[in-house]
Amino acid sequence: MLKKLIKDILKETPESQEVEIQGWVKTRREMKNLVFIEVSDGSCMAGLQCIFENGAELSAAGTGASVVIKGKLVPSPASGQAVEVAGEKISILGEAPSFPLQKKYHSMEFLREIAHLRPRTNTFGAVARLRSKMAFLIHRYFNENGFFYIHTPIITSGDAEGAGAMFQLTNLDLNALAAKSAVLDYSKDFFGKKTFLTVSGQLQAEAYAQAVSRVYTFGPTFRAENSNTTRHLAEFWMLEPEIAFADLNDNMFLAEDFLKFIFKNILDECHEELSFFEKHIEKGIIETLTKVASSKFAHMPYTDAVIELEKAEKNGVGFEFKPKWGCDLQSEHEKFLTEKAAKVPVIVTDYPREIKAFYMKQNDDGKTVRAMDVLVPRLGEIIGGSQREDNLEKLCKRMAELDMKTEDHEWYLDLRRYGSVPHSGFGLGFERLIQYVTGMVNIRDVIPFPRTAGQADF
Repeated sequence: MLKKLIKDILKETPESQEVEIQGWVKTRREMKNLVFIEVSDGSCMAGLQCIFENGAELSAAGTGASVVIKGKLVPSPASGQAVEVAGEKISILGEAPSFPLQKKYHSMEFLREIAHLRPRTNTFGAVARLRSKMAFLIHRYFNENGFFYIHTPIITSGDAEGAGAMFQLTNLDLNALAAKSAVLDYSKDFFGKKTFLTVSGQLQAEAYAQAVSRVYTFGPTFRAENSNTTRHLAEFWMLEPEIAFADLNDNMFLAEDFLKFIFKNILDECHEELSFFEKHIEKGIIETLTKVASSKFAHMPYTDAVIELEKAEKNGVGFEFKPKWGCDLQSEHEKFLTEKAAKVPVIVTDYPREIKAFYMKQNDDGKTVRAMDVLVPRLGEIIGGSQREDNLEKLCKRMAELDMKTEDHEWYLDLRRYGSVPHSGFGLGFERLIQYVTGMVNIRDVIPFPRTAGQADF
């Protein structure tokens, strides 16, 4: 039988029962003949205070040491905790001399340098627990709504987004080829052609949606963008649901319903962690999440959004990037639309086709596509999606306009040849969602081991 976690022991009624706790020493302080040792096992925000009479066996129980403590669970006279342990026996499993995480302020930059140890801090322990809960809620939502979880490939030969920022894979001996000044022959590579790490599982998800109706993929994706910002990673997790027999209105409903489900349940089930982030990371998070979860999202065509932004600029709002029809909306524009114009989350639809991907459903005006971006206060875009082009002729024509090789996408075009149906879906970057919920400024701090340009340690 697994031993009880501290989060479970803290809920028990103290009746001087014997308990055994396992964890790591967070703090240790001495007062007269007593030693107070706070132990955490990471299962919750709180640690458990254990009190011993001072003795030689406690000398190695410094911050960071791993311990097993046996004693009696008793009421605590101190404020802020209901119970504590009257320690009787302590076993030191692993000492931690010169442990780098002492009880003082550590910068986020420093903590990234010791990413293998930063989960033991309050901040990163809270991020880890909240990340786990949010992943579980994603699976719960889609399972309860009739979706099947599809594992789409990590290795791919195509660029789903047309962005070109992909990591190439090979098992050819590049050093030997370079020494001979030889030309790369990809027919001799492992897959017989150029292959890459995926930027999206959407295209493969479309294939399964047109067989089992509702699917979602949730896994790692990769972008070889040399972007040293607080919002970009080279490796991140992406949620991508896809629904058959669904138009843009169905897609908008799904996105709004999904976000409200996540936020409502996080507010209910992660109160300790959210309170910590509210106090120490960014004030107003709980109010923002509560408001988004209870608001009816506004709908706004892209053209109307640009008109609203141009009007605001004429009235003195200083945008760094001038809004005009045909431009991609910037974060400052998205925040204005949600925080000033609509004052609720906004779903912007019908973007110019020239700034969107080839697979999006074309509108009858010949200028726009059935795209959507879900914008939320404080962040801007949190979800991007569209109704997909289900007309074979229009899709082929659009690919030709973009100089895409149709022979590389014959399997994708087959989905339009054999029983094509209207279908829609969206993508949500998991780390961006975690940033929004926690208030963490840098996206590198909401994933356990961040991968960015020049950074692949651990």
